[in-house]
Amino acid sequence: MPPIFDKLTQALKKKRPWYELATVLAIPHLIRIRNDMRKKNLYDTEEPPLAKRPENEPIPPEHKDTRSIDGTYNDTGCPFMGAAVRRLGRNVPLEETRPDIANLLNPSPREVSRALMTRTEFQPAPILNLFAAAWIQFMVHDWFVHKNSDGRTIDVPLQDGDPWPANPMRIKATEPDAAPEGSTRPPAYINLNSHWWDASQVYGSDTETAKKLRTFEDGKLKLTESGRLFLDPDSGIEITGFTDNGWIGLIILHTLFAREHNAICDMLKASNPGKDDQWLYMKARLINAAILAKIHTVEWTTAILPHPTTQLALRTNWQGIAGEDLQEVFSFLDDSELLGGILGSTAEHHAAPYSLTEEFASVYRMHALMPDEIVIRSRQSGEELSRYTLPEVLGRKGCEVLDKHTFPDMIYSFGVSHPGAIRLHNYPKHLQDLTTDKGEHLDLATIDILRDRERGVPRYNRFRRLLGKEPVTSFEELTDNPTWREELRQLYAGDLEKVDLMVGLYAEPLPKGFGFSETAFRIFILMASRRLKSDRFFTDDFRPEIYTNEGIEWIKANGFASILKRHYPEVAAGLKGVKNPFAPWKTASAKIKATKA
Repeated sequence: MPPIFDKLTQALKKKRPWYELATVLAIPHLIRIRNDMRKKNLYDTEEPPLAKRPENEPIPPEHKDTRSIDGTYNDTGCPFMGAAVRRLGRNVPLEETRPDIANLLNPSPREVSRALMTRTEFQPAPILNLFAAAWIQFMVHDWFVHKNSDGRTIDVPLQDGDPWPANPMRIKATEPDAAPEGSTRPPAYINLNSHWWDASQVYGSDTETAKKLRTFEDGKLKLTESGRLFLDPDSGIEITGFTDNGWIGLIILHTLFAREHNAICDMLKASNPGKDDQWLYMKARLINAAILAKIHTVEWTTAILPHPTTQLALRTNWQGIAGEDLQEVFSFLDDSELLGGILGSTAEHHAAPYSLTEEFASVYRMHALMPDEIVIRSRQSGEELSRYTLPEVLGRKGCEVLDKHTFPDMIYSFGVSHPGAIRLHNYPKHLQDLTTDKGEHLDLATIDILRDRERGVPRYNRFRRLLGKEPVTSFEELTDNPTWREELRQLYAGDLEKVDLMVGLYAEPLPKGFGFSETAFRIFILMASRRLKSDRFFTDDFRPEIYTNEGIEWIKANGFASILKRHYPEVAAGLKGVKNPFAPWKTASAKIKATKA
């Protein structure tokens, strides 16, 4: 950043927060925050460090120009960086990540769930549609999955009057990665998924899963004649890259992007006659993954953060201020993230080898987006067809619900429904009393709180300090809701330093144009860029020689709306005039009234 911008942002910081500044002044401030965090908030947990590829060892030919299934060889100099079953990194110094065992249950995570999370009345997020809730779960299933212990549990004693059927509540512990002999570091945890943005939820992160999904003809994935995913006869759920924690929203998205993969295969085959099944599959997977990254960066995130500065910053991350068209004319712009965007720039890991982080997982704890009821409506009339509670659309039951309705009606229903706001007292009641297809009985809000403590994620005020933000100094500063203020004060016995990270993120006042907290956004500033900047398939190898000319054009031309309309053209009327497909769609009743007028 030019010195003049640095001096300007330092001066402005003392007067007003960045989100209250005009965009032209706020952008340099955001760039400075991100650059500081690239130096101070990236930490490697691997011990010993991952091995480098010997200079005399060739890169396997199959990994030179396509993504591997397990994430190896994305960084050709360090083949296992970011691969499946590698450790999650940290955004705070490692000495800050040692779990506070003495206070693991203080205050009780179950009481935090009951007193602060329980939804007393549904608080909608009116700027979003229900696809926003489905999408983020779809993305998280690509990014990280922890491994739970087979035998160890964390036992949470219950207070008198707690209706939970068993005391204590037993929660499976997270399994730490085995530490080298003599290690004094805090525990670290593996990610069962690849860390890269590679659509593993669609394709799998291991060869066995990937093979089960393929037809081995023309590069395509298996779909029924009606364009649905096949169901596993044993589990009754769809066969796809990741199947845990499923519900109808995820089934729709898994189906949609399996169909999109096959459409890309058709396009590539027509443009590249003679290419074999493996070539078509790998190129289509590469293109499909890039489309998912684009949708998340420039559509989902801008829908939940409709602040003018974040809108520009996120689009700049993808294509730069100059935009895609000027990049083609002035290719040198790609050397500047600000002008040319990260896409097609030079890969860079900054202060630590690439990995996703525990803190990144923590700020994506957004279960509050889920409603307690799903209403299915006719796309033609807007009439209510059915109403389901959340448990009735989860797992196997979700697949059965989809058999009763058309996909276009389901998609339309998601487009005109709202998710929940990410606030206190808005956690789905059914997720606090959930029985899974496997028979597990869970309170996910209790688990969310416990996981951060167990994995050594700093509590709210310490987290702010470590990200370069001032800590809150009173419960009045923590939240502008007087009722929540007193509940927080009582539950945490007046100790601000005990407030859990998720609780603080859900409680803090939201700047105008923010669907989640600005503290959480600090991690987004860093990691949203990092997921692109570290990945050679979004940087050095985002070029026609790797993606094909047709692939680059496909990525440029498509987004969530165009993909929905390609595979389900019946929903096009609901999207007409809608600028962002994650914003509320036009309702059929409104369309009918306009026609009559």
